[in-house]
Amino acid sequence: MDLTHATWRKSSRSNSNGGACVEVADNLPGLVAVRDSKDPTGPALTFTPTSWRAFVTATPTD
Repeated sequence: MDLTHATWRKSSRSNSNGGACVEVADNLPGLVAVRDSKDPTGPALTFTPTSWRAFVTATPTD
């Protein structure tokens, strides 16, 4: 999967100390990619936009 044009952004839940951060790229057609910000060249999970919305909706915020 080619993610070279992905625009990554950190989760709003990420702390400012560079801790456990998740980055999301949702600018790719038909695809949402998720990666660990501590390993930007490592693997990324990919979701369909519908699946990503379902995941975010079902994830507790507290």
